[in-house]
Amino acid sequence: MKIVLLGPPGAGKGTQAKSISNRYSIPHISTGDIFRKNISENTPLGIEAKKYIDNGQLVPDEVTIDMVKDRLQHDDCKNGYLLDGFPRTVHQAEALQEFLQGRGENLDTALLIEVPMDFILERMTGRRVCPSCGASYHVKFNPTKIQGKCDVCGSDVIQRKDDGEETVKERLDVYQRQTQPLIDFYKDKNQLSVVDGTKAINEVFESICSLLGSDN
Repeated sequence: MKIVLLGPPGAGKGTQAKSISNRYSIPHISTGDIFRKNISENTPLGIEAKKYIDNGQLVPDEVTIDMVKDRLQHDDCKNGYLLDGFPRTVHQAEALQEFLQGRGENLDTALLIEVPMDFILERMTGRRVCPSCGASYHVKFNPTKIQGKCDVCGSDVIQRKDDGEETVKERLDVYQRQTQPLIDFYKDKNQLSVVDGTKAINEVFESICSLLGSDN
């Protein structure tokens, strides 16, 4: 089972990725993890990527693609994998397709967790966290018992900078610009599967399992 996972920030991709990984016994591979591992181990690709990161530049597509190709050849990927955060561009998607075809393999599906932008905005801007104990809340879906106070330790809860409305809108705008061509790419190849991400977590997962079929 070879899956590419797509979805906007706040769509619950991380939660579903863990469940899919466990259900189908495949590794959950995020580009962030690949970068950190290569950099910490001082691999040639990690050293190359670090040069760009240290200079505040984006790591070129080719370096990212080579890192992912290397990761997909590890033994734990023999029965498949779930790619999260890659591909981000059509160029990367084409490189992945070429890599798979060279190995006589195919992508099973590009799985899109679809959530309307206004729903995401409400979900993310309403999040609150306790800086003292780490407890998390939501002003609408999981409010504190006493407004603004952590249920666990009584400290004032805060809104993280990343959850501010302008920041969230900017992230969603970037996502739409970057990801819509990717969605169209997989749709044109009849490889796109879509689930409704506005449902409860367990319902979303049930929908995903219905699309993916029985586990290996």
